[in-house]
Amino acid sequence: MRLPSTKGATVLAVLFMMSTSPYGRAQNETFTPAEATIADIHAAMKRGDLTAARLVRMYLARIEAYDQTGPSLNAVIMVNPDAVARAEELDVRFDQSGLTGPLHGIPILLKDNVNTADMPTTGGSLSLEGSIPPDDAFITKRLREAGAIVLAKVNLHEFATSGVTRSSLLGQTLNPYDLTRTPGGSSGGTGAGGVANFGVMGIGTDTVNSIRSPASAIAWSAFARLSAL
Repeated sequence: MRLPSTKGATVLAVLFMMSTSPYGRAQNETFTPAEATIADIHAAMKRGDLTAARLVRMYLARIEAYDQTGPSLNAVIMVNPDAVARAEELDVRFDQSGLTGPLHGIPILLKDNVNTADMPTTGGSLSLEGSIPPDDAFITKRLREAGAIVLAKVNLHEFATSGVTRSSLLGQTLNPYDLTRTPGGSSGGTGAGGVANFGVMGIGTDTVNSIRSPASAIAWSAFARLSAL
C-alpha cells in the first residue's frame, strides 16, 4: 500500500478533512448522522426529532453500506450486537429524566486494543479472536458512564506494532479518500471509520505515531483529492 508523506500534517488538517468527507451529508437535508456533532444530536433529541435507537440504526446502516458491501473500507472488526438494546434503554431514561450524561446516546468506535467486557478485544490478531476481557478498560467505563454507546470495535495494525493498519484478523483497512492507499496506523480503523461517519466519536491509542499517522495519511489523501477537482 502506498503511504503518503507525513510532513506538515496537523490536527487542523484532520478537522478540515472531516468537514469535507466523501461520505459527508448533502446540504438542506433532514437530520443525518453524517458530520453530526454531539450538540446537533442532543438538540435533535430534545426537539423530539431523534432517538438514540434511531441514531444507532443510522450508523449501523452506514457501516453496512460502506464497510460490509461494495467498496468496503474494511475498518470494522465487530459491531456491538447489544448497541440497539442499549440505545433503547437510554431512550427510556431520556423520556423519564432527559439526558443521562454529556455523551448520552452517542455511538462511539473503539480501537480493538481497548478492553470491552461484553465484546472480544483482539488487538487485530487471529490469536485472540473471540477473547473477551474480564473488565472494561478505564476509558470504556468512563465513556459508558457518560452515556456513550460502544457501537463497534475497529481495526488496527496487529497489536498496534506498525503504521499501515493491516491485521491477521481483518486484513488491510483502506483510506476513505483513496482506496489504493493505507489510512496509516496503527489507529487507522478509527481514522477511516471516523471520516466515513461510522460513529460520532472514535478512540485510538498512540505509543509512537499511531494516531498522528492516520491523521496525516488521510489528510494528505483528502488534500490530493481536493486539489484534483
